[in-house]
Amino acid sequence: MIFHINLATYKAGVSEEQREAGLELMRQVGANPVVKSWVVGPELGGEFEFGAVYVVEDLDSYRAYLEFPAHVRLELWGIPHLEKFAAIDVTDSEDPEFGAKVAALQARHAQEHPEIAAEIAQAASFTVPDGAGQPAG
Repeated sequence: MIFHINLATYKAGVSEEQREAGLELMRQVGANPVVKSWVVGPELGGEFEFGAVYVVEDLDSYRAYLEFPAHVRLELWGIPHLEKFAAIDVTDSEDPEFGAKVAALQARHAQEHPEIAAEIAQAASFTVPDGAGQPAG
C-alpha cells in the first residue's frame, strides 16, 4: 500500500476562486479508479497551506495515478499557482528498491510530459520522492 501525500502553498495573489478551483482539481484526482481512498484539505500544524493524500495499492496503481487525466490537468494548472510543493510517499512495502522504483516512475512521468517538466523547472519550490527516502531538493 502506498500513501501518496501532496503538500502545497499557493503563491501570494492567487484569488480565492483560483484556490478553490485548485482544490476541486485535487478532488477530481480522487475519482481515479486506482485510488482506494483520498482526502483533500488544509494541512494542519506544518509549513504548508493544504494537502492531499491518495492511497494506491502498488507501483502499477501509482503509475496509473500519475497518468490519470485529472492528475495531468492538475499539474499543468496548479504548478504555476504554487509557491511551494512537496510530494511524500509512505509505504508498507519491504522492497529495498521501492524508493528507486517510485523515483523512476516520477522521472518517467516528467519525461513523457515535457510540458509538466517545464512547469516544474520554473517552480519556486517543487520536490518529489527521489528514491533515497527523502524528497528531492
